[in-house]
Amino acid sequence: MPRKPKPGLPTRKQVLDFIASSGQPAGKREIARAFGLKGNDKIGLKVLLKDMADEGLIDSSPGRAFHQAGGVPRVTVLRVASVDDGGNVWAVPEQWHADTPPPKLRVIERGKRSALALNDRILARTEERGQGHVAHPMKKLARAAELVLGVVRKEGDRFWLSPVDKKERRELPISDLGDAQPGDLVLCEPSGRPPRVSARVDAVLGDPSAPRSFSLIAIHKHGIRDRFKDEAIEEAKRQAKQPLGEDREDLTHLPIVAIDPADARDHDDAIWAKARDDKDGWDAIVAIADVSFYVRPGSELDREARARGNSVYFPDRVVPMLPEELSADICSLKEGQERAAMACHLHVGKDGQLKSWKFTRAKICVAANIAYEDAQAAINGEAGLVDPQVVENALKPLWDCWKALFAARAKREPLELDLPERRVMLDEKGRILSVAARERLDAHRLVEDYMIAANVAAARALEAKKAPVMYRVHETPGREKLVALKDYLATFDLEFALGQVIKPSIFNAILERFGDREGRTEIMEQLLRTQMQARYSPERLGHFGLALATYAHFTSPIRRYADLVVHRALTRWYKLGEGGLTDQEADSMEVTGELISTLERRAMEAERETVDRYVAAFLADQVGQIVRCRITGVQPFGFFATVDELGGDGLVLAADLGTEYFRYDEKARTLVGDETGEAYRVGQRLELRLAEANPVSGGLRFQLPEGSYGGPSAPRRDRVRTAAKRPQGRRGRPGNIRHDSRRR
Repeated sequence: MPRKPKPGLPTRKQVLDFIASSGQPAGKREIARAFGLKGNDKIGLKVLLKDMADEGLIDSSPGRAFHQAGGVPRVTVLRVASVDDGGNVWAVPEQWHADTPPPKLRVIERGKRSALALNDRILARTEERGQGHVAHPMKKLARAAELVLGVVRKEGDRFWLSPVDKKERRELPISDLGDAQPGDLVLCEPSGRPPRVSARVDAVLGDPSAPRSFSLIAIHKHGIRDRFKDEAIEEAKRQAKQPLGEDREDLTHLPIVAIDPADARDHDDAIWAKARDDKDGWDAIVAIADVSFYVRPGSELDREARARGNSVYFPDRVVPMLPEELSADICSLKEGQERAAMACHLHVGKDGQLKSWKFTRAKICVAANIAYEDAQAAINGEAGLVDPQVVENALKPLWDCWKALFAARAKREPLELDLPERRVMLDEKGRILSVAARERLDAHRLVEDYMIAANVAAARALEAKKAPVMYRVHETPGREKLVALKDYLATFDLEFALGQVIKPSIFNAILERFGDREGRTEIMEQLLRTQMQARYSPERLGHFGLALATYAHFTSPIRRYADLVVHRALTRWYKLGEGGLTDQEADSMEVTGELISTLERRAMEAERETVDRYVAAFLADQVGQIVRCRITGVQPFGFFATVDELGGDGLVLAADLGTEYFRYDEKARTLVGDETGEAYRVGQRLELRLAEANPVSGGLRFQLPEGSYGGPSAPRRDRVRTAAKRPQGRRGRPGNIRHDSRRR
């Protein structure tokens, strides 16, 4: 659409708006004409477009036209992803730089019979139609395959590919085995058209059940970048050698300590507190690794960090956001070593409220790296675990100040859902020793509350300068989720009024009314499902769960790109030196927030799936045995159960419950037998036989025990009668709550 020319270079937002509204492919020439650019301004536009591409704001289409990153180009290369039973062809963009799932486009061909097969590549013209896009093929291109991850299985004289994704139940025949052997984890190239799709082995990855293989499966499946470019590693080595400079505040004399998990791979925060001489509360410092000093906007390191969004943590490894030269060395706050830090100075009042704050670039020397358990033991009076001087000069003042912070937190009444996080313990060879819930200590709460205080201070400090803020947003639950909660609570005879102003304290009160009776865990899980997904945004929408009006992430720039953005904003608007937020970054805050929110969700899914695989491997030796379980989900086709204290979901099919018909009560989430009234409901504890544990997919399968109603000896019925329409898939289960403030 035509635009009135504007003098000078357009802003990033103006360029994005023009590309989105243009009725034809928008290249450099079209953009220059739209904004009336001539001479040197055209050179400036070329640089601007390159920067926007590097920053992930735009992508290049065939013919050197541009489109907004995450959008579908007017003309682009597509790959045929599926051909349904009706002959409809569906394709996805071959290159998709956004980390949201690529859109599926229906391919409209001129001929009556499709000439396209799975994984064919086409150059196509695209257009929006309704809520999606369609594609008109212009040219068929040379083939390129999307590889599928799976395990080779032999049956008779034939070989099959069993996908690692437990949601994918279809196996593919292998047409070319290559050097693979039965049981190998392989990448395969699928080919052909349904129903005659086969697979050719492209690469052999090894034994999927070997120690340390489960995280590799997740890395391959989710496309997580686990290797740095040589340029990024070389840049990290150069940046690590930078002198700290003489203009930093010197805090090396303070007994500042870093309290982390015993298995922490990086240490990016340290804390200190001392009672004020005027008796008006405490002075506290939250010192955070000064990553923005080493990772500058527009650098190769910055591009890598932005593309990753966050570090990904697996039981056996970490895929870091930054190369180890920074994440595990110069930016890691190690005992006895001088380090660059961004220091948040806090004045905490007697009532635990923040009375003032100040941010400086500093140098610190950590007095001790202490595990949570050791810090707690030292405060509890156990001798020998921590240096007595560190206990007296560092830990005790920290605990005194924290008691005030904790009192202020309790008065604020944030959401309190004490759901445990599973912890997989491995030996030195990567073999599983145990799977158990992490213990929740006061030491965890202490560190969390200091981090929350610093995060609030960072957001308020930037707001005071009217600077852009990358907020951590957690919105109030929507009405649809609240209606579902009301229906669920009614099955426990708990009332929930929809007309009230929703606050976190209302959910806490539900738990208080329910008490400690059986089913409390299920209530907490349902309250968690009711919550909105936390995300990053430049819009100030508050953090519902923490009961805070303004909140940002400042405390983990080694492992979260959002924190690095906040550090850069503080550096620029408080004139703290080099490495501040650029105008380009400020203009693209919304796009960056959407990107890193998506990458965070990908990391959480990959981490959860990997823990499920470790749990399945841990239980593999118990197949055939009776295990104590809890029902976590009920659907018309059966119920899901998880092993007590371990986690890992398994399915019991309704078809395996015996000859009786079972009806599905959607509101109560219950399967009820027509004749006996036998019921299976969410939260119910029962003993089940473990029929299958698949470490590769992470899936479990259960049966009722021998001799019980509907057990293996009972006749199999032919159908299930339900009182509600069967949904297309299982509702999502709640994720683990992180207690180290990584994702709050």
